Amino acid sequence: MSFIGTQQKCKACGKTVYPVELLSADGVDYHKSCFKCSHCKGTLKLSNYSSMEGVLYCKPHFEQLFKESGNFNKNFQSRMLFIHSFLLRFRVTVENEAYHKSCFKCSHGGCSLSPSNYAALEGILYCKHHFSQLFKEKGSYNHLVKSATIKRSAAAATAAAAAAAAATGVPEA
Repeated sequence: MSFIGTQQKCKACGKTVYPVELLSADGVDYHKSCFKCSHCKGTLKLSNYSSMEGVLYCKPHFEQLFKESGNFNKNFQSRMLFIHSFLLRFRVTVENEAYHKSCFKCSHGGCSLSPSNYAALEGILYCKHHFSQLFKEKGSYNHLVKSATIKRSAAAATAAAAAAAAATGVPEA
């Protein structure tokens, strides 16, 4: 019986990691000897490490570098920039309106939209296919304006109910 090699590579050194020396943290493979704090180079264990943007730290250095200290320092700024850039990955902005990527959908068919594949009328979003299909069926925009007005009124009523429930502390029905 011959030994079949592994395809797992250590993130730190890039060399093959064999099962005997494998340590996996956050879904990333390391040699046990390569699993080190990037600040002090101390060897880490799964029980005493933290990570930020894929960079490993021992708990004391992680807290020292990233813990909020009550002042607006360089580490806090870099952390806030990281959080901001992370959140931007889940947002789409079109026509000065921001949407969650998961909410950026066609109001007619629920199709996922992209900034290059949508049409909007009266603030209501459509995929180009459904927009064209609706326009071709009716021959004018009148039905779309009416539909958009109804949907906008329903959305406003839902938002008002949610705001009222939040203000009174009473859960929505």
